[in-house]
Amino acid sequence: MRKAIPFVIILTLVWGTNWPLFPLAVREVSVWTFRAVSLVSASLVLLALARMRDESLRIPRAHWATMVMSSLAYFFVWNVASTYAAVLIPSGQAAILGFTMPLWAALITWTLLGEQPAVRVLAGLAFGGLGVALLIVNGIDAYAKAPLGFFLGLLAGVGWAVGTVIIKRNPVPVSPLVLTAWQLLIAAVPIVIGAFWFARDAMWFVPSTTSILIIAYITLVPIAIGNVAWFAIVGMLPANVAAMSAVMVPVVAMVSGAIVHREPLGAVQWASMSCCAVGLALALFKPATAA
Repeated sequence: MRKAIPFVIILTLVWGTNWPLFPLAVREVSVWTFRAVSLVSASLVLLALARMRDESLRIPRAHWATMVMSSLAYFFVWNVASTYAAVLIPSGQAAILGFTMPLWAALITWTLLGEQPAVRVLAGLAFGGLGVALLIVNGIDAYAKAPLGFFLGLLAGVGWAVGTVIIKRNPVPVSPLVLTAWQLLIAAVPIVIGAFWFARDAMWFVPSTTSILIIAYITLVPIAIGNVAWFAIVGMLPANVAAMSAVMVPVVAMVSGAIVHREPLGAVQWASMSCCAVGLALALFKPATAA
């Protein structure tokens, strides 16, 4: 499990700092256009990088059904629902709802697949769940004003959990780089269709330099690099432990939201961060056994 720690650190930083940028990325373009551009661009960059590394881009035919189901559950549902949620409610609160994913993943693997987690992982889930619950209760006013944002935030977490469990139960024998690239491209298909549909009555224009830079950063760093790190983690760890590896992301998102958008950051948020840190430590660090 310790081999996954560098990937967890990368994931936490690039995904956590990503959330406050969502409202800025969609100031001049629609959510669908933003996600269409970012997913297609990130997938092409990763495919080109894989080709430069002489990696095979071929996905065995037997695994395409898994790829499509996982991509639509994770990348399609997550990218659309999470972005809308971050626009409708404070970005930090949206991140919290989306990152209830570890709880959904544990519930799916336990109740539907019969994979009972170890006591240590259950304790980690309990601490992580408590941390998320503190922030949800603290943000109840924001959710009451925008119930759709609350629903979409939870939907994003459920979609991510379902997609992760699918790909973990049916591993695709390719590198994380190739796996991420194809999953992004598959999910981009319905998103591109949605972008053209919602933009059919709008005039084409070139966004400002600031918007272009923000979208480019989100494309190359959180989407491309972040998801490669995520699938590397999924390949190393059990599904419920891999899910726990992302529990610190909303903590970083809360801090980033406080810096960028002056969102609340007080005693409740710090207590939540502590709970999430303890939960992650319990899930990732297995005590050494006596000789």
